[in-house]
Amino acid sequence: MEQPNDATVGTTFGRPAIGDSPIARELADLTARQRTLDQTTVQLTGRTRVITVSNQKGGVGKTTSVVNLAAALATAGARVLVIDLDPQGNASTALSITHTADTPSIYDVLIDEFPMADIIQTSPESELLTCAPSTIHLAGAEIELVSQVAREHRLRTALETYVDTVEDKPDFVLIDCPPSLGLLTINAFTAADEVLIPIQCEYYALEGLSQLLGNVRMIQKHLNQKLRVSTILLTMYDARTRLAQQVADEVRAHFPSEVLTTVIPRSVRVSEAPSFGQTVIAYDGQSAGAVAYREAAVEIIQRENAAASKEGGA
Repeated sequence: MEQPNDATVGTTFGRPAIGDSPIARELADLTARQRTLDQTTVQLTGRTRVITVSNQKGGVGKTTSVVNLAAALATAGARVLVIDLDPQGNASTALSITHTADTPSIYDVLIDEFPMADIIQTSPESELLTCAPSTIHLAGAEIELVSQVAREHRLRTALETYVDTVEDKPDFVLIDCPPSLGLLTINAFTAADEVLIPIQCEYYALEGLSQLLGNVRMIQKHLNQKLRVSTILLTMYDARTRLAQQVADEVRAHFPSEVLTTVIPRSVRVSEAPSFGQTVIAYDGQSAGAVAYREAAVEIIQRENAAASKEGGA
C-alpha cells in the first residue's frame, strides 16, 4: 500500500484535517481566552467611575456596548448602574427592566427631581447590575429641560446625591445617551468623568468624531473640567476583511493611548441577545462577542488601575 507523502499528512483527500482548520483554530483560541478570563481577578478601587458612552453617529453599537460592558463588569464583580438616557429605551429592554409609560424613570429624576434611588431597578441577570430606566416621556424632556433651573446639571446633582447616600456604591455608572447633542447628552457629559466612544470598523468610521471631540472640549471649558475621553472601543470588527484592519489601524494611529486592545467582533449572538431581553453575556456567555466584551471590561478596569498606580508612584 502506498504510504502518504508529507504533503498529504494531516489532510483528508487533499483538504486540511478538521483539527487544523480555521474554525478549529478559532475555537481553540476562544477556549484559551475564556480560560484566561476565568483565571483573571481584578482589583476594584472603591471609587465610582462615571462613564458616558457616546457617539453622534448612529449604528456604531453604542447601546449594545453599554449593556454588554455593564454585564461584563458585573461578571467581574463590579457593582454597575446603567442610566438609560436614550428615549428609545433600548438599554432598559436589553437588561429586562420594566419601562412602560407609568414606570418611575430617569425622566422623573430630571424633570420632577425624584430621588434616583426611587427609580432604580435590579436586572434579573445579576444583583450587581442595576438600571435607571428610560420611558417614552423622555422624548419630551429636551423641551421641558429648557425652562428648568440648572438644566445642564440636573443628572449630575441627582447622581452625586445617590452615590453619596446609597450604602452599596456602584463601582461603575454607564450612561447611554441619544445620538445627538441635546440637553440629555449635555446632562450625560456634565455628570460624567469619562467618555467612552464606540467606533465601528467600517467605512466612514471617523465621520463625525471631530465634532464629538469638539463637543467634549466645549463641555470641558464651560460645564465639566474633569471630563476626558478615556476609552475608544472598536466594534463590528470583521477579521475577514482588509477594511476592518485598515480602520482599526487608522483609529489607533489617531488615538494610541485611548483605544482598547480588545476589539468587538461582528457577532450574530450579540445581535440576537436584545430580542430575548438579555445581554450577550447571559444569552451566550461562550460566544466570541461575550468573550470580547468580558475582555474589554477587564481591560477597562486594569488600565485605570495601572494609571492610578503610576500617579501614586509619581
